[in-house]
Amino acid sequence: MPAYKTQLVFTLKDRCRVCYTCVRECPVKAIRIANGQAEVIDKRCIGCGNCVKVCSQNAKVFLKAIDQVNELLISNNKVIAIIAPSFPAEFSEIKDYTFLVGMLKTLGFDYVSEVSFGADIVAMKYEEILTKNKEEGIISSDCPAIAFYIEQYYPELVPYLAPIASPMVAMARIIKLKYGEKIKIVFIGPCIAKKAESIEVNEVITYRELREMFIQHNIDSNAISPSDFDPPHSGKGAIFPISRGLLQTTNISENIYEGNVIVADGRVDFREAVKEFENGLIRSNNLELLCCEGCIMGPGTTPGGKRFTRRTMVGNYVKEKMKNINIEQWKEDIEQYSKIDFGQTFVATDRRIAIPTQMEIDKVLKSLGKNNEKDHLDCGSCGYETCEEHAIAIIEGLAENEMCLPFAIERLHSYIRDLAVSNEKLSAAQLALKQSEKLAHMGQLSAGIAHELNNPLGVITMYSNILKDETPIDNPIRQDLELIVEQTDRCKKIVAGLLNFARKNQVNYSEIDIIKLFERSIQSIIIPDNIQIFLNHTINNNLAMLDADQMIQVVTNLLKNGIEAMPKGGEISVSIEEIKDEFIINIKDNGTGIAPENMEKIFTPFFTTKGIGKGTGLGLPIIYGIIKMHKGQIIVNSNNDPLKGTTGTNFKIILPRYKTE
Repeated sequence: MPAYKTQLVFTLKDRCRVCYTCVRECPVKAIRIANGQAEVIDKRCIGCGNCVKVCSQNAKVFLKAIDQVNELLISNNKVIAIIAPSFPAEFSEIKDYTFLVGMLKTLGFDYVSEVSFGADIVAMKYEEILTKNKEEGIISSDCPAIAFYIEQYYPELVPYLAPIASPMVAMARIIKLKYGEKIKIVFIGPCIAKKAESIEVNEVITYRELREMFIQHNIDSNAISPSDFDPPHSGKGAIFPISRGLLQTTNISENIYEGNVIVADGRVDFREAVKEFENGLIRSNNLELLCCEGCIMGPGTTPGGKRFTRRTMVGNYVKEKMKNINIEQWKEDIEQYSKIDFGQTFVATDRRIAIPTQMEIDKVLKSLGKNNEKDHLDCGSCGYETCEEHAIAIIEGLAENEMCLPFAIERLHSYIRDLAVSNEKLSAAQLALKQSEKLAHMGQLSAGIAHELNNPLGVITMYSNILKDETPIDNPIRQDLELIVEQTDRCKKIVAGLLNFARKNQVNYSEIDIIKLFERSIQSIIIPDNIQIFLNHTINNNLAMLDADQMIQVVTNLLKNGIEAMPKGGEISVSIEEIKDEFIINIKDNGTGIAPENMEKIFTPFFTTKGIGKGTGLGLPIIYGIIKMHKGQIIVNSNNDPLKGTTGTNFKIILPRYKTE
């Protein structure tokens, strides 16, 4: 009877480094990468445990039953441990198997038997099938991960699974006949998939879990009494866990010209064998399949073991066993228990996902930068063998684009290029800002000089013209006075030019993105650490006809004024909204504010409340002039009295979207 399927493998997300090794090693791609995290898809998992074996970070863990077994051992039930034939490869540090049996009985098990006796009988059942001349072969069913794989991913091959119980299930049926149906059975072995194989076994623990229990109960092999296995005792079935163990137990040849059995183990070979069997290429052959490289390398064994060393340990154990076996008793036991029904049925539970169309696959491949066959590197870094498999997994929701290493590297290079362009633009903006500041200083100086010179030049012009008019034409002095008037007019033109430079009284309209203009303006100023600037907008159409340079000058000057008004830090909020064909811009700080008596003077040239040498009093007048030249309005509200509420200043600017006459 199959067990109720339960989730066997889990991901500890805090340990997962997303190296895609588990994706690569999973034979059924039951690993989903979502938001950069690997998670096991229970419905697709066959419990092979490959992901547990290969995860260097121990992020993959399997379902443990230590607590359940401990509860059984302290209950009033009789409990028997049936241990898999691979135990000699796992517990090599224990000097003799009898000490391992003694340790199990010290844990509280009433009986301890070898599953290898069940393997003896199962091997006989296989021999009966394999020696029959059949046109089509069978697939071994003693590995539960293989059985799950066929049921879920090749359901049409379910009829080819050998209808024979696994050695574990066979031994469970033998134990219940010998000790009664009420006895509780705990299987101990190297396999995770066994935990979901059959409800005929009460609990399943791995060798790793058994070691944890020995530590938990302070059981040492040097401090216990040795004990032999409880009958029935096994024969050659103890060699079942190694690759080709089934054949060696049945004495059936794998010879190419004599036998018709193909042996395949490991995640790559067993899948290839099943695929070729499905395609009819080897349909006449019998398949002996193991998901691992023999049960001696199962995921429930201690990591780091050497395959051939373990194989030798099992071989030595079997060799010694066969020397001391009571062959007559073994035959009697075989005769007695072979009458049990060792049949097994399998049910097709199709877990396959429909293959997407080639058009869908090509679309994903193009999104990964794979526009032709040459771009299909099939490097496997994503965990999938081919780029097309990766694309299919993305469509199925199992993978992400970022898993593709070439794609990720190209994206990184793109980010670096964009960053370089941004840095270049920033450098250009900083250079432009420095130049703008230089020009601003020159403009301020020019405006100051022009302002100071205009009045005396006006006086000179006026009185020189009076003198010229009063002087006779033939008087030599008249010629000198004409020269004075001419040169004075020239000076006035120079001063007017200086004022034009300072005031920028010409507007060069162009279509600009006003949001980007404000973002550039904010980026172009130095913002102290204790000040934050927030930009918000509720506009749908960002385009406007404005003089970009002059508007940047307006924004940066107002932001700088706001920063200077907050020596202890604060916030500046910039909001932009649109009403019909007008923009309404508010630049608000929570600084010291402007005194009421100064509100009417702030747009007066050369008026400043800053200290000597810190301001010329031309900033706000220039801003006022620029806004007026754009046919806009600027309104100021300010509070410098904390008793009246939050201090600060708000400049409200209203600008037409389009050029107006």
